[in-house]
Amino acid sequence: MSAPVAVRVRAVVVSRAAGLVASSLLLVVVVFLSLALGSRQIDLGSVINAILDPVSGNNDHMVVRDLRVPRTILGIVAGAALALGGTLMQGLTRNPLADPGLLGVNAGASLLVVVGITFFGVSTASGQVWFAFVGAAAATVLVYLVGSGRGGASPVSLTLAGTAVTAAVTSVITLLLLANLDTLNQFRFWSVGSLVGRDLEALGSILPFLLPGMLLALLLGRTLNVLALGTDVARGLGLYIGLARVLVSTAIVLLCGGATALVGPIVFVGLVVPHIARRIVGSDYRWILAYSTVIGAAMLVAADIIGRLVVPPGELEAGLVIAFIGAPVMIALVRSRRVGTL
Repeated sequence: MSAPVAVRVRAVVVSRAAGLVASSLLLVVVVFLSLALGSRQIDLGSVINAILDPVSGNNDHMVVRDLRVPRTILGIVAGAALALGGTLMQGLTRNPLADPGLLGVNAGASLLVVVGITFFGVSTASGQVWFAFVGAAAATVLVYLVGSGRGGASPVSLTLAGTAVTAAVTSVITLLLLANLDTLNQFRFWSVGSLVGRDLEALGSILPFLLPGMLLALLLGRTLNVLALGTDVARGLGLYIGLARVLVSTAIVLLCGGATALVGPIVFVGLVVPHIARRIVGSDYRWILAYSTVIGAAMLVAADIIGRLVVPPGELEAGLVIAFIGAPVMIALVRSRRVGTL
């Protein structure tokens, strides 16, 4: 590598690293705002004291520790997981409009939640989380099996299989909901997507799946870069295509299944965040995955903050706020000339 090229490469790496640090600082700011803002405004000093003095009985401190800290942690974890899962899906299917719904994750999770409510009387978030996770994992595995022909699972076959499975599962969900109004009343809250009503106990149950999923996702950057070159080129470079797709799909199941189980089927985070990261760092998935982790966490927590402030003294669910933000962005992506260059 010539000296001028080496200098340019070093400058790009420094620039991307600086951007990642700036994004991380932005996430820190959003976290503090999440702890301070809401129907009850709490000054920054009280927020810091609430964190440093966990035995204080001050009302503001209790609001911060017992209500806002858990939902902020859930927003960080779920936002990062959804963004990473969306990035992996777009890389695996080479579809710039892929999100966790593409491989049946949302539909599978929703079906099992409905089954749990209808036939097992599950009414708590900590109980629903396991049904949602198993449903998301089962649907993703089914999509992969259906989409695997003689030549293996191709991006097109996975997309078509995901669409077909989602349509079939959605029909079953609708049938169950129409037959039981009590189930409909419980399910509609979960289906909106929210950080409210979830606790750290549920997060503790799913974290053993989310953490390996995140680690695996961050290690798959080089693999996605090779897959982006096309199947024939990737195989020529020595990549085991089948194994690579299985690893990516496994990470998707762990991330999207776990996040959907925790906060419900929140859309657009997995769709929009990878494009934001791609606009900043280009096509290198190693950096896209790193940026997506931070931006996804910040976006979901920020959506939760906005939901607390726009209709006082009530709240809008984070899933609704994300939809309001994500829909215009999706329209812009569809109309963009660069949408097909993934």
